[in-house]
Amino acid sequence: MLAIRMQRTGRKGHAQFRLIVQESRRSPSSGNIVAALGNYDPHTKAITLDKEKAATFLNNGAQPSARVAMLLKKEGVKLPSWVRTDDKRQKTIKNTDKLRRNRPAEPKEEAASNEEVAEAPAPAEAVTSEEAPAVEEAVAAAVEEAETPAAETTEA
Repeated sequence: MLAIRMQRTGRKGHAQFRLIVQESRRSPSSGNIVAALGNYDPHTKAITLDKEKAATFLNNGAQPSARVAMLLKKEGVKLPSWVRTDDKRQKTIKNTDKLRRNRPAEPKEEAASNEEVAEAPAPAEAVTSEEAPAVEEAVAAAVEEAETPAAETTEA
């Protein structure tokens, strides 16, 4: 059975692909291809394709890969009815129990107590200009106590 698939070319980190027709049991890197249909650059989304050849191979039973089927459809090649295209692929979600929508509902008592705490105004501790020197002296004294070695403090 023939497969229409993409064969990677291009340098490392900058992939480009050839659209090829190949025996389905071979790998794309084997180099043994039946026909080259065109190429695809994923960076610029540029596609060059021989639409007539592609339609001929599809009508004769060549099976396109999912990505190639999407590219052929985008280029306007009429796909046979047996070719399935996944337009909307759904990504699997790991740890669905951690989603917010799947968590158990919180009891209303806890929610009410949290709201009361949030509504209570926080005490405003604004330091006035008169208190600022006293605060600075207290901080300086605390820093000096922390800097003194532990041996001196035990002897005194």
